[in-house]
Amino acid sequence: MILCIDIGNSNIKYAVFDGDALKVSFRVSTDLKRTSDEYGAQIAEMLAFNGISPKQIAGGIFSSVVPSLDYTIAHMLRVYFGFTPKQIAPGLRTGLKIRVDNAHEVGADRVVNNVSALRKYGCGKPIIVVDFGTATTFNILSREGEFIGGVIAPGIKGSMESLVSGTAKLPRVEIEAPKSVIATNTVTNMQAGIVFGFAGLVEFIVKKIKRELKEREVLTVATGGFSETIARQTDCIDVIDKMLTLNGLKYLYDLNSSEEER
Repeated sequence: MILCIDIGNSNIKYAVFDGDALKVSFRVSTDLKRTSDEYGAQIAEMLAFNGISPKQIAGGIFSSVVPSLDYTIAHMLRVYFGFTPKQIAPGLRTGLKIRVDNAHEVGADRVVNNVSALRKYGCGKPIIVVDFGTATTFNILSREGEFIGGVIAPGIKGSMESLVSGTAKLPRVEIEAPKSVIATNTVTNMQAGIVFGFAGLVEFIVKKIKRELKEREVLTVATGGFSETIARQTDCIDVIDKMLTLNGLKYLYDLNSSEEER
């Protein structure tokens, strides 16, 4: 079995694959203060709950946008699972052609999402990958399968937190769409602003990307925690794929492993 880990600013997502079959996936909050032992105990407990022993994990790979956790997670995997993980970093084979000003600035999560989208949906047309994470990112892939640029916008959860922390009387609310954009109380007013506001942001940016691409057909793929919430409010998203990043990690593990390691 192979352990795939996506380290984000808000959450760390885990998935265990047995061959190409997903055995289990789960997520925990990203905590910079947690030690490698704490992460190891946490993962071991989650795996045990799902009937998986650490001894069954033969290898692993991780992507990270939190550099301060890279050593912690790598050390934890060496100590608790007995292997040195692969990491999405310069030198790892991805097959992705990156046509931007500085390829080293492109986040590991974006690289993985692009590779995963091309592998699963690449069909001779441009692809826009929208990831609703701590930031909302738009990745544009040409019909030739090259990453040609993108957009980074604020994240939904962070925008809500900014709204609450910057005002004295606004409460924290669930991020879900109210029944009407003409809201009648404080909670639904905030929900309308966040959900419909981000739906409008996504629609406008996707529309402008398509206009600049000058292509008749463009596929838009959404992933991340709030992808379904926003997709229900817009017609510009064609596919929702919550497992895009973790499936991409598994593919890249196989791509960079020998037959024995798999």
